[in-house]
Amino acid sequence: MRLLYTFLFYLLIPLILLRLLWRGVRARSYWQRWPERFGFIPTSLIPQSVWIHAVSMGEVQAAVSLIQVLRTRFPDQILVTTMTPTGSQRVREVFGDSVQHVYLPYDLPDAMTRFLNRVQPQLLILMETELWPNLLYACQARAIPVVLANARLSAKSATRYQYIGGLLRQMLAGVEVAAQTKIDARRFIELGVPPSKVHFTGSIKFDTRLPANFSDKANKLRHQWGKNRAVWVAASTHEGEEEAVLNAFCELKKEFTNLLLMLVPRHPERFNRVATLCKKYGFIVARRSKGSLSSQTEIYLGDTMGELPLLYAACDIAYVGGSLVPIGGHNLLEPAAVGLPVIMGHHVFECEEICRQLLKVGAAQQINDATQLANIVKIYLNDKILTKQTGEKGRLFVEQNRGALERLLAIIDEI
Repeated sequence: MRLLYTFLFYLLIPLILLRLLWRGVRARSYWQRWPERFGFIPTSLIPQSVWIHAVSMGEVQAAVSLIQVLRTRFPDQILVTTMTPTGSQRVREVFGDSVQHVYLPYDLPDAMTRFLNRVQPQLLILMETELWPNLLYACQARAIPVVLANARLSAKSATRYQYIGGLLRQMLAGVEVAAQTKIDARRFIELGVPPSKVHFTGSIKFDTRLPANFSDKANKLRHQWGKNRAVWVAASTHEGEEEAVLNAFCELKKEFTNLLLMLVPRHPERFNRVATLCKKYGFIVARRSKGSLSSQTEIYLGDTMGELPLLYAACDIAYVGGSLVPIGGHNLLEPAAVGLPVIMGHHVFECEEICRQLLKVGAAQQINDATQLANIVKIYLNDKILTKQTGEKGRLFVEQNRGALERLLAIIDEI
């Protein structure tokens, strides 16, 4: 089955390259560093002991606390790979030259061989659910230990994987799985991973620590927006989702004329299109990348990278995107950690357990459409005490669930 997968992958290479060309029309960084995607990494890269793969910016952000600890234990021995330009950019923003970084090659045997011959890692840490057959096979052949960190497996993905159960068991033979939730752990075991190799550690997103001056920065930013102005953030939104947010905002503006919407699309190549969409609705739009906003600004577009935690901390209420469209939802813990009431749609299959727990402790609300979204935001805007109490429940929930990073590091230390 792996050979069939490899054969099909080679056949698809022309289409994959065409997709890179197409994506590069909107984000020129997709036209760069193609050799790395085939295992031809820069000659300046030296062999590294610890290799961490985080596919995109979200996974990089989740891995920051882990990488920071590993950097102190293995100085000048850390390689971080990503697959997207946004992930690459985030690695450079956070770590600069203190870690080495390249793109992960496509999952082709020759590309992986070239890559591993050069890097020679002693340990691979895969963030979340990056399961590539040839990558894992090559690591097994070279006796490179693999940890699947912060592992998650939705019911939808588990059903799909059942069709390749034999290949999956081969892929995960010897892999240590550090699962985010007990449900994730059970699903890995049901797919054939030995129970002794599956560990419930919790999500390391609970252990993300904010900088010491973070609160001061958030207060300064909020003051620039207008200290007495209510601010609602809709973050990590996708195609087809901004319309629901803007429709809800139209309804809210009838009662809350001074309300500011902080709108943060998920992908940078969509920033311009979303800005145009907001203007079509008749709103006055300012962009974060171009500086501050005026008192007349109605929508502030978050078109910068890596600032989402700060933007959350400067707002009052958070809607987390990827959940009114079938994406599966994004990180609900970031707004909860800074004491914001969390609102999400009904498509949360990528974070279902975290969603369930936030709802259980009364820190979140789940909605189905723009009308319900407007109604929930309206309730919070009319009741500041409820807003504060709900946000505090979320903050306490995050605090009480810290410790996943320590448990993950214990697994790594044992290896």
